[in-house]
Amino acid sequence: MIENPAEHSGTNASEHETTLRARQIAFDILRAVLERKQALDQILDNDKAFLMLDPRDKGFVRMITATTLRRLGQIDNLIERAADRSDPPSPPSSHTLLRMGAAQLCFMASADYAAVDTSVELAERNQLSRQKGFINAVLREIGRNKKEWLNLQDEARLNTPEWLMRLWIEDYGLRTAAEIAQANLHEAPLDISIKDKSKLSYWAEQLNCTQMPTGTLRTREGGSVKDFAGFEEGSWWIQDVSAAIPATLFGPLEGHSVIDMCAAPGGKTAQLAAMGAFVTAIDRSTNRLKRLDFNIQRLGLTDHVKIEVADSTEWRPAEPVQRILLDAPCSATGTIRRHPDVLHLKQERDLERLIDIQKRILHNALDHLGQGGILIYCTCSLQKAEGEYQIKDVLTQRPDIERLPIKAAELGNMEEMLTPEGDIRILPFHMSTYGGMDGFFISRLTKK
Repeated sequence: MIENPAEHSGTNASEHETTLRARQIAFDILRAVLERKQALDQILDNDKAFLMLDPRDKGFVRMITATTLRRLGQIDNLIERAADRSDPPSPPSSHTLLRMGAAQLCFMASADYAAVDTSVELAERNQLSRQKGFINAVLREIGRNKKEWLNLQDEARLNTPEWLMRLWIEDYGLRTAAEIAQANLHEAPLDISIKDKSKLSYWAEQLNCTQMPTGTLRTREGGSVKDFAGFEEGSWWIQDVSAAIPATLFGPLEGHSVIDMCAAPGGKTAQLAAMGAFVTAIDRSTNRLKRLDFNIQRLGLTDHVKIEVADSTEWRPAEPVQRILLDAPCSATGTIRRHPDVLHLKQERDLERLIDIQKRILHNALDHLGQGGILIYCTCSLQKAEGEYQIKDVLTQRPDIERLPIKAAELGNMEEMLTPEGDIRILPFHMSTYGGMDGFFISRLTKK
């Protein structure tokens, strides 16, 4: 059960209004995700009401939105049981409010009466007065039966879209697909990349971190990262342990030039620059590149980074390049633990378009790779169509390209991630004793 940092012990009107305001903001954010299909991170970065909350209530809003999205399949199953009908409640905003109330009842340490009463009060405040009785009845029915009903649920299956589970079963088999789905129910820890690797031990102690085999630091500390020691000074940046692997596969980079294609928001750009490379960061999104530029300035790495707005399917360098890092646009299903909205924003029909874009960018990048040059291809997708099969097709179609197999020693001897062909396939339950990691595919190619 997840504790609720916004549940205050007092009962005065001011405290009640504070907790209700946090729930109202969470409700508005969930409506934006579930009804208008907006990305959760973009909302949290730009929602003025959310940004004005104190840290305690920000934590609650993040928790309630992420929990609702992560457990939505179970929640809808509970609502269907309690309402005794299969069609979703109408209007959609009442369904969203019920989902948020059920998340508090079943998966957070909110008192049952608080989850029910505040949901009813929010209904009245959001032009849902006609649905108050229904919302009250459904939530009370869930509250009475939640233990029994939760015990009957297959949580991994219910919280994974059928199309996605089918693809994972086709790619990995039923058992591994079930392990992936189960791992996605757990919130991801916070991973940190240190700019100066000679200070890893110092920052591990300062930030209360565990050092991973690859050199990434991991913490389970809560709160805003901007308040952590070393953030303002630019000593580190946030980057999942999986995402920190591709840049290391070039070998030493001091003084070398690297093209970082599809570079925003910039974690890999920062990593390459911190390794001593001179990086050209390419992305088609001006807004995303602004965020990259801000981070590079904060980290004091501007002398090593050149930013270029370009479409990576059409990008042309003046001459062949020797090192390209391509983190291709993908379905991002490897990041569900960190971004549970992916479950509800992506559809199977999106894959065909993404696979085509990946293929076009990859072939364009290889066209401009110099002889003997290295290209690292990666995606944070779990589907083999966006990883293994892309590389298989390239090697079949292009006799000028070959794979440079990755060795276990390059991964801190984490052999479970290596494929027989010498690529890396990371699944969310890998390194489970450390808290898991984002799903990733990585391949290293060279031009003959």
